[in-house]
Amino acid sequence: MKSALHHCSFRTSVTPAGTFAVALHQPSFRVANLREQDAVVPLGHTAEGVPCDNRVNFPAGGIRIEAAKPIYEIANAFPFRGTTFIDTGWADARARNPAAIGLPPPPACSLRRALAKLPAGTSFPSLLPALPIPLLYSLAANSTDPEELAAMAEFCCRLERDGEGRPTGLRFLRDDRGRLQAAIDDFELFETIANNPALPDLYKEVMVLRPGVQGDSAIVGEWAGPSSHVLEYLRANSYIAGGHYAANMASDAIRYRAADLSPEDMRGLRHLYYQRVYVTLAEKLGIDVPERRTIRPDQLEALRLRILNHPEMAAEHGATLWGWNYGYDFSASGYRLHASHQMIHQQYAMVPESAPGVYGTTLLPAFSCGDLVADTIARYRELHQSDFFRDFLAAIRANVRTDGGAGPHHLVVLEDDNVLLFVPKAQVSQWELQLMVVADTDGGPVGNVLEADLRVRAAIDRTILAAQKIYAGLGATMVTSIELPKRFGLMNGQRLLYSFLPKLPWSMGAFSEAQLRFICGYYPEDFAEACRRQINPNPHNES
Repeated sequence: MKSALHHCSFRTSVTPAGTFAVALHQPSFRVANLREQDAVVPLGHTAEGVPCDNRVNFPAGGIRIEAAKPIYEIANAFPFRGTTFIDTGWADARARNPAAIGLPPPPACSLRRALAKLPAGTSFPSLLPALPIPLLYSLAANSTDPEELAAMAEFCCRLERDGEGRPTGLRFLRDDRGRLQAAIDDFELFETIANNPALPDLYKEVMVLRPGVQGDSAIVGEWAGPSSHVLEYLRANSYIAGGHYAANMASDAIRYRAADLSPEDMRGLRHLYYQRVYVTLAEKLGIDVPERRTIRPDQLEALRLRILNHPEMAAEHGATLWGWNYGYDFSASGYRLHASHQMIHQQYAMVPESAPGVYGTTLLPAFSCGDLVADTIARYRELHQSDFFRDFLAAIRANVRTDGGAGPHHLVVLEDDNVLLFVPKAQVSQWELQLMVVADTDGGPVGNVLEADLRVRAAIDRTILAAQKIYAGLGATMVTSIELPKRFGLMNGQRLLYSFLPKLPWSMGAFSEAQLRFICGYYPEDFAEACRRQINPNPHNES
């Protein structure tokens, strides 16, 4: 079948035959197990006293997935609106009863009536069953009282305790399919309590952080440093075709706030990402990689060079996928305000070049957000006979203040020889920052993490952490971060980009944003100045 890459600059599901082009992903794949240690511990007991542990999370060897869950990929009719992915695990359940699609009505809520039924002097734990659910959600999300949150945790799930009353595990029940599940009365309340930084750490560990307590995802990688510990989970049954990975801070390195993240933490989180990308490519190319151990940074660099120089790598046009949903919030009305669901973790996967079409043998291009950057480069060169990123960098460095006034005029927040952190002149989120790799290789700009050497990768990691520290200083508690990579094997002048997109209380998105009209209430130059002041509170005046 013909490569799909030649026609991916115009992605639409509409065809000249008057049909929709639909791709189907159902890959089989193998996952190398790079975890060094097993950490089998008890999670709790069933009601009958049968112990439950997490040994299923620690497989002995590599994992083989045969014919993963089907994922349909459908390019939007309008290319600028992206691509839809249909998870058949969810969709098939709805297909059995389409009438069930809908949201439940909001529960009745009256604090006055709830309190009127209680005798004077009712204790806080005794008060909880009477409170309306919206009030419980709000309290779970916003309380800063550890004792209050501990009482709420005991209210919404069945905890086990030691002789001194400290939580040691959860009670487990079997669902209607015979699977063991934690005994949780209200999952959203449970998750909101568990994501509150003020909850005592022992409760956090027992409820969500202990490996295995949230499910049977295999741990296939690990980074352990003197004061940091990160685990890599495989989400084999993923909404991303081919599975995805989550690098999670471990239960002995609890980090709920970006302000608490150390450079060592970031090195660990990102090392697991680089390691998984390189090992996946190495296996695809037939390069042997030792399992059951973490690859040292110098060894990882040697593996990267070996992959780049492999004769079959030139024909590999897959891409990386990396993202980070930092922060959690849940509204009293029942809306989850951010996708994060377990303290600090980053997620990543690999995107293929193409996938077979459902209605024929044609290969259809698989979507990667970096492809939109590649399309921009190609169209810019066609229109202007000039290099987009060369001109983009020149515009950033020569920026003139938007209002023509005498205030700050720089967009650059932080830079070194390898990376540039800046405020984009036009933003898709208030307080957006972008990171651009400005380093070059012998073959051109660094466009993806495979082309980034040890020095460039370290600069990326430092700058991602710097961006998050800036947001922490400014008070942002929810930040979506994404990577916009170049596909492997392309030589189109594309530079690796990261975009950091905070969610602000007054700017969650509405019809303007749905029309791709992004409203800002400040000049980008002034926000850049605010960011620089987070790094250096006493700057010299701009010249």
